[in-house]
Amino acid sequence: MIIEINESTLASIRNPELRSQAGQYVQIYQDFMDQVRQMGLDVEALDDSQQVAQRLSDLGKRGAIVRNDAKSVYTQRISGGCLACQRGIGSRTFFISLKCHRDCFFCFNPNQEDYQHHREHKRDVAAELDALQQSGGPAQHLALTGGEPLLYKEETINFFQHARQNFPKAYTRLYTCGDQLERETLQAFKEAGMDEIRFSIRVEDTPTARQHTFDQIALAREYIPNVMVEMPVLPDSREAMQEILLELERLGVFGINLLEFCFPLHNAQEYRARGYLIKARPFRVLYNYWYAGGLPVAGSEQACLDLIEFALEQGLQLGVHYCSLENKHTGQIYQQDLKPVKMNVLYFSRRDYFLKAAKVFGKDAEIAKAAFQKNGYRDYRAGDKPGSLVFHVSKIRMLKKLDIEVGISTNVLEERGGETYLRELKLDLTYPKDFRLSDI
Repeated sequence: MIIEINESTLASIRNPELRSQAGQYVQIYQDFMDQVRQMGLDVEALDDSQQVAQRLSDLGKRGAIVRNDAKSVYTQRISGGCLACQRGIGSRTFFISLKCHRDCFFCFNPNQEDYQHHREHKRDVAAELDALQQSGGPAQHLALTGGEPLLYKEETINFFQHARQNFPKAYTRLYTCGDQLERETLQAFKEAGMDEIRFSIRVEDTPTARQHTFDQIALAREYIPNVMVEMPVLPDSREAMQEILLELERLGVFGINLLEFCFPLHNAQEYRARGYLIKARPFRVLYNYWYAGGLPVAGSEQACLDLIEFALEQGLQLGVHYCSLENKHTGQIYQQDLKPVKMNVLYFSRRDYFLKAAKVFGKDAEIAKAAFQKNGYRDYRAGDKPGSLVFHVSKIRMLKKLDIEVGISTNVLEERGGETYLRELKLDLTYPKDFRLSDI
């Protein structure tokens, strides 16, 4: 069993050195949450992560597929692109421009690096595909997003033609709102071998505007093998989302990705006016993630799980997939931590892809060291703090008869100036008699 060390559990740690070390990370998280509040939004009072974990377990027992360390759950089927996203190897996403004719209050594109430049200038995505081919890099899944790619129809068609020519076995997909879609373009996509198209639907659209999107989806079904919808789920949109699911079922689409709704670090006034709160604990592991989605909004995750339950109850045949914000992050961590590193105290977690190590401090370190020497284990090393030991988590079993506290260190590899560094991100707590390697 792993106990998360946070402001509630910190005081229960007996070992003063472990409590002090872990307290630094608790303070970092508290400082981060203070910064979140300064953006202009309140934070929900209670952390519902335990209730969510129980719901996921219950949904799994009812037939839903819970995956990627419970960051993703789906019914019936899931896009191969989503499966590839988990580790990110061979999955590449391109954009021509970040320009878009819509003005969604929740859009996170303004968080992208050089956003204004990419709104005003186009990228040569065909040349980027050529460069990828010449580099010999893996490319099993290729996607084009935006902005709105279909504001540049010629370049979009050329991208998929180029992708099929350069990577004939790659699975290709397009993200679009579908407003500019018509038969001629769809025929070109079909001839280019496009595998999947994902439409966005705005739940706050008028019935007429929503019907237009449904009509475009029906049209795409005539040309593209896998037609999907991908959209964020607003906390107060359950009834409207149920109607959308039923209509997509009628249209016979492949599935829908329900995205955890986020605050994009701007437009706080609009979010505040709608009564939205930030999730009590936005991230299990606080880090600088590449994905610019922002901060998860309280209630969205529960609404998504309600829709998974609705799909099960209704016996819907389309795939209904809940993709949490944290699900978007695992590909980055996998790729960073997959690099070879000569540190025999590190364990690559198959659950969250962070690098884990065990730590003991002070008197507990002395007790652990004596047990290791008795059992012939010598591959521990001195920790950064005087009087501490770092060792492989699998060796915690050697300590199972000892009443000591063990810190579980979560780390990530970073590149700085051409050198690889190990960065510790948090400490959690375990007791040797309760520890299972499968927990991490």
